[in-house]
Amino acid sequence: MTHRTKSWRAGLRRGGIELRHLLRNGKEMTGHLTNVTVALLVAAYISDDVPGTRTPMTHLVLAGFAAYLLFQVGLINLPQILVTEREEGALLRLRATPGGIPAYLIAKCLLMVALAIGTLALLLIAGALLVDGPLPHGPGDWLTLLWVTTLGLLAVIPLGAAIGAVLPNPREALALIMLPTMGLLLTSGTVFPLTALPAPVQHVAAVFPLKWMAQGMRSALLPDSARTAEAAGSWELPMVALVLTAWAVIGFLLAIPLLRRAARRESGSRLTARRRKVTQSGALAA
Repeated sequence: MTHRTKSWRAGLRRGGIELRHLLRNGKEMTGHLTNVTVALLVAAYISDDVPGTRTPMTHLVLAGFAAYLLFQVGLINLPQILVTEREEGALLRLRATPGGIPAYLIAKCLLMVALAIGTLALLLIAGALLVDGPLPHGPGDWLTLLWVTTLGLLAVIPLGAAIGAVLPNPREALALIMLPTMGLLLTSGTVFPLTALPAPVQHVAAVFPLKWMAQGMRSALLPDSARTAEAAGSWELPMVALVLTAWAVIGFLLAIPLLRRAARRESGSRLTARRRKVTQSGALAA
């Protein structure tokens, strides 16, 4: 059995274990369900149509939230998990394990993919049942939903792993991630039409994957008539695929080297010093 095969088997086995632990963790599952609930509540209070179309704004918002939930799993949840586990000594242990870093990354990818797909399915099904939300209309739309979801996750999960490898600590990670992420939520056409934003803002948003993930989701979930509200007047699916593929390549090129670098920098003395600092902070707070 080759070294690479062993890494894949170890990663898949570890990913399955972590997924079972997640499903048994009521507190963490409640957090993910809360995101879906917030999306449904926002959609329920919107009654207008997308400007220039007969498409309900509710459908545009739910398509945007579908993209954002995938984006959030990769670029908020995953970095926080990685930083927390690094602080607890996970990377230090992996450094002494042959193929440990690739197997670890495979496990996290499996966990995040399962979480993202489950969250997306819950949002679309609950949206259709509770607020008359959109669903794909035919085989072509289902196929588009599949490849946009796949490419979107490939674009953000490795990138999230790379970010998690360089963030300083769990206490600062959320603050450092949330501000730019919320900025992208508001400027990527996820909660209102992109054409309502100034042209420079549209150009900046077009650099990042969320804008294209949301556009791909709209193409799968909304009728063709809704594309007239897009900045280019079309879904631009080839560009969606190109940008998401480019981000996937960038993420994969960065993730494993940065995780290996983070593992090399770990040592028993650094881990002990961090634990001592946390203990002292708790004592001072008490």
